[in-house]
Amino acid sequence: MSNFNIATLDGDGIGPEVIKQGIKVLNQVGLKFGHTFRFDFAPVGAVAIDETGSPLPDDTLDLCKRSDAIFFGSIGHPRFDNDPSAKVRPEQGLLKLRKELGLYANLRPVAGYDELTHLSPLRPERMKGVDMLIVRELTGGIYFGEKGRRDGGDTAYDTCLYTRPEIERIVKMGFEAAGNRRSKLTLVDKANVMESSRLWREVTREMAGQYPDIELNFMFVDNAAMQLILNPAQFDVIVTSNMFGDILSDASSVLAGSLGLLPSSSIGSQVGMFEPIHGSWPEGAGQDRANPIATILSAAMMLDHLGLVKEGDAIRVAVNATLASGTGTEDLNPKKKVGTEEMGDLIAAALK
Repeated sequence: MSNFNIATLDGDGIGPEVIKQGIKVLNQVGLKFGHTFRFDFAPVGAVAIDETGSPLPDDTLDLCKRSDAIFFGSIGHPRFDNDPSAKVRPEQGLLKLRKELGLYANLRPVAGYDELTHLSPLRPERMKGVDMLIVRELTGGIYFGEKGRRDGGDTAYDTCLYTRPEIERIVKMGFEAAGNRRSKLTLVDKANVMESSRLWREVTREMAGQYPDIELNFMFVDNAAMQLILNPAQFDVIVTSNMFGDILSDASSVLAGSLGLLPSSSIGSQVGMFEPIHGSWPEGAGQDRANPIATILSAAMMLDHLGLVKEGDAIRVAVNATLASGTGTEDLNPKKKVGTEEMGDLIAAALK
């Protein structure tokens, strides 16, 4: 029997509701496979601002640092979104968490489900066989480079800066992920224009010799955006920089037909963080309407990271079986819909 301490940051809006279902499924995994998960809750985001004045209190950060993994719900509230003058914002807590924990890689799997191809904005035949993983560099690049104004504020600049070690560690993760999947890696860059992209391409070519079984391809980001629409099934693992990954992962998120289906993880040198990609949807909070599948699949990614791969696979099988039955939350099947709570119950029951 293994014991794991999970820092549980359910956050704002629908966060607590979907995290509750993820915990339900993880507890069922514990019963089935003989593990114990301890969930220690701490505030983050708008809730934390209300309680402490900070979107990431010191106690929350300390809990995260001493835990085996972080299970994250969602952050955000309209009162901050609608106030451009707000000095303290929920999102600052997430950015600080990434920085403090060195979470340099964001992993987003995107897969199609045969039962749900009608929900995709693409024709069903284009969704056939879609199963990709986007590996985005998370702590460097243009978002974190030197930025400012000059000429009395009439000139603005943002610097895209990358070092060889930053590139090597994320590309290594991409190659290793491809080795556990379909052995195909696509580096997405803008090497025809940007010097930083030329360094990405140079480093990736050098590292390819260490992974002779991986098919390596290069693609400019504008073409990659087009190919995600024309032929998304061609991709296995995509590795890219912070800004390109931000854009492409959001673009790919609509392929499956609902944001409520897509998990993610942020990995670094310390503890990993696992969260659904959707927002806090405060308008739907407390109404038993949110889709918990993205959170439940994030729990599966957490188990993979903890070395419990067969347990993570068991969750994915249970989700697939539940979706195959035709049941879903309102975003998936308005004619045969269930609530957040019942969806969690169905997946936990499928695990048995």
